[in-house]
Amino acid sequence: MRSRNLGEADKIFTLFTRIAGKVDAVGKGVRRTKNSLGGRLELLTESTMTLHRGRSLDIITSAVTVRSHWTGLTEPRALAAASLIAEIVDMFCEPDLPLDEIYALLSNASPAIAASASPSALVPRFELRLLHALGLAPPDDACIRCGGPFNDHGAWMDIDAGGLGCEGCYGARGDMHSLDVADVENFRALGAPRAAGMRAAINATPKVARAIDDLVTFHLGRRPKARAFLDAFAP
Repeated sequence: MRSRNLGEADKIFTLFTRIAGKVDAVGKGVRRTKNSLGGRLELLTESTMTLHRGRSLDIITSAVTVRSHWTGLTEPRALAAASLIAEIVDMFCEPDLPLDEIYALLSNASPAIAASASPSALVPRFELRLLHALGLAPPDDACIRCGGPFNDHGAWMDIDAGGLGCEGCYGARGDMHSLDVADVENFRALGAPRAAGMRAAINATPKVARAIDDLVTFHLGRRPKARAFLDAFAP
């Protein structure tokens, strides 16, 4: 998911694994030109690795590429989207905690972003599905304050309360995060898993994309650095 230099020739890689969740491990000599290990540890590359247990950090002794879409991810807009989703997962997830659903999200997101003509459009669904996997996604069928259903006026996203509000509770608070009926339906469809028999959406409306971005920032406590990189490509 990310890497940083260590000493003159090594790097510390943050990995997301099926068995142990997020793990930091050292790639010895990967910054040397003749070292072949570094090419198997590119961003969002899926590999089978052997790690040696060290005193403070594990050491990567071998890596065999299982799936790589690095050629597609080197396109600047795709790289920006991939960097953002990797950073968000890194920020949300604690070390040494297996999270199969999040591993699957990352594994599926990499080829989709690499192949997309508009990689940034895929980010809101990934973010919302990630919030669902973490138990942080807001309810989308009832007002966060009164518990009542939404009406034909749509809903309001209350970031601080972590949910959607109805017209009666939020209608007088302005329209910064107001969502019309179509937006609410889009929000529900974005968060729906494809295997649930519900109509899942891939792309977010502009208001829903902004609300999800703000919701992620709220839960993280700060805006991911890669968001500015991705926003630089916005029309």
